[in-house]
Amino acid sequence: MGIRKRETDFTSINCAPLRLASYQPDIPQNLGGMIRLAACFGIALDVIAPCGFPFSTRDVRVSSLDYAKHAEILHHASWSRFQESCTGRVIAMTTAGATPLWGFAFRPGDVILMGRESAGLPGEVHAAATARLCIPMPGGGRSLNVVTAAAIAVAEAQRQFATA
Repeated sequence: MGIRKRETDFTSINCAPLRLASYQPDIPQNLGGMIRLAACFGIALDVIAPCGFPFSTRDVRVSSLDYAKHAEILHHASWSRFQESCTGRVIAMTTAGATPLWGFAFRPGDVILMGRESAGLPGEVHAAATARLCIPMPGGGRSLNVVTAAAIAVAEAQRQFATA
């Protein structure tokens, strides 16, 4: 694919290894936002195909501005291929989650999994997740943008690691 991988020294930035995964993203700009999030937090991003748009080095570079060169991006051909390579707990972020994000204890190696913008995560992916978390929204909204939700979850996990 030609996307450069970057090794991250987590001890220098005082956080634990964490991954972000995007399940069959629909919108290239949102994947670009996740790439930027991953680059800024020094975490890897797993992209689980198929995507709702062409996934190429050029398209990734365009949608992520100049952040792709600073991120570790792994492309998986399918959900089953992702599962074969995943060594950490899969933590699904979902509006159907029973556990509030604030009450969950993240561990090093966890993978925060985000669903499709149009449809979320299918039942078999929900069933395979170690935990299904929601972000409480006291304002009553239906859902957040997928990148906004990912940023909140990643920041909470990193906050926990920093204070552990």
